[in-house]
Amino acid sequence: MSVINFEFRNEVLKHNASLSYCYQCSTCSGGCPVALLTNGKYNPRKIIEEAILGLKDKLVEKQEPNSWLCSTCQKCVELCPQKVELTEIFTLIKNLCFEKSKVPDGFIAQGQAVLENGVAIPYSKAILTRREKLGLPTIKTAPVDEIKKILIETNFEKHLPKESA
Repeated sequence: MSVINFEFRNEVLKHNASLSYCYQCSTCSGGCPVALLTNGKYNPRKIIEEAILGLKDKLVEKQEPNSWLCSTCQKCVELCPQKVELTEIFTLIKNLCFEKSKVPDGFIAQGQAVLENGVAIPYSKAILTRREKLGLPTIKTAPVDEIKKILIETNFEKHLPKESA
């Protein structure tokens, strides 16, 4: 049984007061391409409802519904008649999940790639060779040392599962 966590509810409201304007019309879910593709398994309205009710254990521990499925396309925000900043709220929830090391493997792999290469999806040798043959400019990325400093300052490595760190 889920228990209302008022601290969590207040934390979300403090982070984004627009949450309190939601009147659960479901416009966000009706227009969400991910909700449509997952036959409702991903449901923005349900995430907002659970945030309003302070159901942290469902959103962070159990991830029901899973906020990681949000593609941040912003369609829900564009369609919302109350201008609730849904993706901002979803990002807060994802950050709380990350602090608890409850992150999908794909995100961990991308984070590791950024930490090691400076980009989430490193370019293959074939792509770099093809770009060179086509006379395209060299792709510049941020210096890896700078990225590592940022990730260390934000405690990124601390929240990675031990087996992938």
